[in-house]
Amino acid sequence: MAFPYMEAVVGFMILMYFFETYLDLRQHAALKLPTLPKTLVGLISQEKFEKSRAYSLDKSYFHFFHEFVTIVMDSSILYFGILPWFWKKSGNFLVLAGLNADNEILHTLSFLAGVMIWSQVTDLPFSLYSTFVIEERHGFNKQTLWLFLRDLIKGICLSIVLGPPIISAIILIVQKGGDYLAIYLWAFMFVLSLVMMTVYPILIAPLFNKFTPLPEGELREKIEKLASSLLFPLKKLFVVDGSTRSSHSNAYMYGFFKNKRIVLYDTLIQQCKNTEEIVAVLAHELGHWKLNHTMYSFIAVQILTFLQFGGYTLVRNSTDLFRSFGFDTQPVLIGFIIFQHTVIPLQHLLSLGLNLVSRSFEFQADAFAKKLGYSSPLRAALVKLQEENLSAMNTDPWYSAYHYSHPPLVERLAAIDEAEKKED
Repeated sequence: MAFPYMEAVVGFMILMYFFETYLDLRQHAALKLPTLPKTLVGLISQEKFEKSRAYSLDKSYFHFFHEFVTIVMDSSILYFGILPWFWKKSGNFLVLAGLNADNEILHTLSFLAGVMIWSQVTDLPFSLYSTFVIEERHGFNKQTLWLFLRDLIKGICLSIVLGPPIISAIILIVQKGGDYLAIYLWAFMFVLSLVMMTVYPILIAPLFNKFTPLPEGELREKIEKLASSLLFPLKKLFVVDGSTRSSHSNAYMYGFFKNKRIVLYDTLIQQCKNTEEIVAVLAHELGHWKLNHTMYSFIAVQILTFLQFGGYTLVRNSTDLFRSFGFDTQPVLIGFIIFQHTVIPLQHLLSLGLNLVSRSFEFQADAFAKKLGYSSPLRAALVKLQEENLSAMNTDPWYSAYHYSHPPLVERLAAIDEAEKKED
């Protein structure tokens, strides 16, 4: 008797839902605490704490509902055979359109078009509520409905332009790959990732945001001086109009080799009135570069990607696996979908491990900025960003360990203080 793969996958999905809901309940209880953590007393105003608490609780209630709807839909799609039914319907649509349903590439693109429509329809109410109710209520949303819809349409158009050639290439590689399939798939995705990392900030990101050079002045001088002292090959320094969509703030770097660029959100500049605080945030980000965290993360992703493709090659011809999910054929895309569901337990463990590594990197980057003499402004910036973004002040340790790739503010401040005490 064949192993019930589908039932096992659905069972594990539901089990993980209950486990993660338990963690969510622990976090929800932490968010309801009426007082600040001792470390933040005197640093965060009571008014900001109350606003943060209300914002976090609103997001928490919304999260409970969203996750419940998601698990019901996802498990139903698998358990009631909606996935194979939808695959057959997408083939029937091709026949009605006068196209060849036996062509796997056309069949796959038809299937994905239906999936995209379904996902947009089911996700849109949640996105609208999150943006125009929760974010609006707490003063973060800066979008108009037209801007929201325009971004949505642009995203769909990009998927239509970029998706078909990528999907077609993957199907052809699987069909022709032979014994070296895993290597070919990894090589293709590696090249694609490099191309997208190059193309996205230059051609795609400007479709959604306006990037302007940071004006001459004290802030620019300090950033260029910091970059020069670290031998960081800074070529361009931009400000992005993040405030057109949200008052949340951020900063990031991108670029290869000797062509690095730094992007500051205009909201970050507005929130950190002191230029030293902004430079301290960038000292932290440059710490990731100097300590090779970005390279380590990239290499880890490449290794995991290769291992995933290797695992896929082992099961892609398993008739029992496909039949368990209701398929009497073995399409390439469906094989990837089924494989991703069967390795969910490993993905959860890997995610937890990557979060632990990421948190370690954050502490190291903080320590790097501190060694450069930015201890005080970094502390001030972290507190300011926590306040302005109304981030959760109280966090449950189990929830944090499982979900957070960045340590909570309390832990980061404690680590900075501990390092200072050791130096004293």
